[in-house]
Amino acid sequence: MLPYGRQSVSEEDIEAVTAILRGDWLTTGPTVAAFENALSETVGGHRAVSCTSGTAALHIAYAAAGVRSGDQVITTPMTFVATASGASLLGAQVLFADVEEDTALIDPAAADALATDRTKVIAAVDYAGHPADYAALQPIADRVGALTLDDAAHSIGGFSGGRPVGDLADLTTLSFFPTKNLTTAEGGAVVAKDPAVAQRAHEFHFVGLMRDPDRFRIEDEGPWHQEVHEFGLNYRLTDLQCAFGLSQLNRLAGFKQRRAEITARYNAALADVDGLRIPVQREGVDPAWHLYPVRILEDRRREVFEKMRAAGIGVQVNYIPVYWHPVYADLGYRRGMCPNAEAFYAEELSLPLFPDLTDDQVDEVVETLIGIL
Repeated sequence: MLPYGRQSVSEEDIEAVTAILRGDWLTTGPTVAAFENALSETVGGHRAVSCTSGTAALHIAYAAAGVRSGDQVITTPMTFVATASGASLLGAQVLFADVEEDTALIDPAAADALATDRTKVIAAVDYAGHPADYAALQPIADRVGALTLDDAAHSIGGFSGGRPVGDLADLTTLSFFPTKNLTTAEGGAVVAKDPAVAQRAHEFHFVGLMRDPDRFRIEDEGPWHQEVHEFGLNYRLTDLQCAFGLSQLNRLAGFKQRRAEITARYNAALADVDGLRIPVQREGVDPAWHLYPVRILEDRRREVFEKMRAAGIGVQVNYIPVYWHPVYADLGYRRGMCPNAEAFYAEELSLPLFPDLTDDQVDEVVETLIGIL
């Protein structure tokens, strides 16, 4: 089975990890700081806090933004459930804004219609690696005193308006799952423009521990002293994973280039195929393509999915609208809330896309798909 996504691991990656195993620090060591500093350089110079997954990053980011019970968080339904569940775990009411019909990115007008003085965060998703319209979302958030959040699980290495992903929103979350644009096996990060928010993110992911003497409430203890003022969790990434991530960061530009080449090859071959729509790209955006989502028309998506899988092509569907999940249906969310997202889901099919995919394999995917259609 040709997978729809797969990690690319080099000998340099392996050597970076084994060097940590031969050293003194397996976790909370200098390689964590080195990885976070390198991430910061990649995402516009803002502080990056590494963590155990993209899901953890979202939970941390919402906590650092001060999301609490009674707050509202606006997000898109066209995403993995963690974009919403991280806010729900903190007691927030999640409001789903519909997506643009062609990009499947959150529609700023839909988000604007939902924003109130209870809105704490407007969380967009860079679906498939294409950055959302943060230039339109930021004034909406500013108007109601909210923060913008870029769920950039798909898009590290991308740019919009000449600015890198990580510099587009107040908060940015990253994922380093094996299928993503770089990997640490499991892992993620939070990027924050505001240093105070970044510090809250750091403390939340470090079990809430705080080591600043100027903030201590207990005085006259020894130099070992540390305090917890707010509950946190152990979401720390290890030195092993950070060494892997550092090595992968060195390869990110090459990964992005190859993903762009594969996307262009798909575009050229599929642009005029009947019964099919290919992804769109907005002017001024330089995506780091993570998915290649086509739309299968005429109610044939399931048929095409099953026949592609039977032919050994590992297609995928990304994603079921979040509020269709039973955990949200049990909270009273109902189908029909976001018609563009539901129409997109009914047709979406992700074709294989990963850096080690060869041109011959791309052509095989194309020929198989066209043959089925």
